[in-house]
Amino acid sequence: MTTQTTTTITLPAITIELQPGERYAGAALDDTGHVLHHTILLPQRPADRAPWQEQMDWAASVGGDLPSRQEQSLLFANCRSALPGAWCWSNETHAEDASYAWSCLFGYGDQSYARKSSAGGAVAVRRLIP
Repeated sequence: MTTQTTTTITLPAITIELQPGERYAGAALDDTGHVLHHTILLPQRPADRAPWQEQMDWAASVGGDLPSRQEQSLLFANCRSALPGAWCWSNETHAEDASYAWSCLFGYGDQSYARKSSAGGAVAVRRLIP
């Protein structure tokens, strides 16, 4: 018979103030299940589809960042109605080829990668570290 140990997760108390139009997406966790930060979807959207670096610059201009792949999954799970149905860039470069970056098709939640020179959509997030 295998003995199983109990895992205790303690979440620090945090108050999250959302600005008009912002949506709370959830907590990003590390590999051990500890909270890294809380992810907030910003309401702004870029005017057009654009290459990866332009969308990175746009996100910074509105006070945010492109979401990570993990954050894109949180956004799809918890903020789907506030997302464009098109594919949007993440902030993550592909590990095997730096000319590619990861993206998420928010209509279905699929993640893939494309050349950074391709014109893609974007959403911006901000992070609150507990």
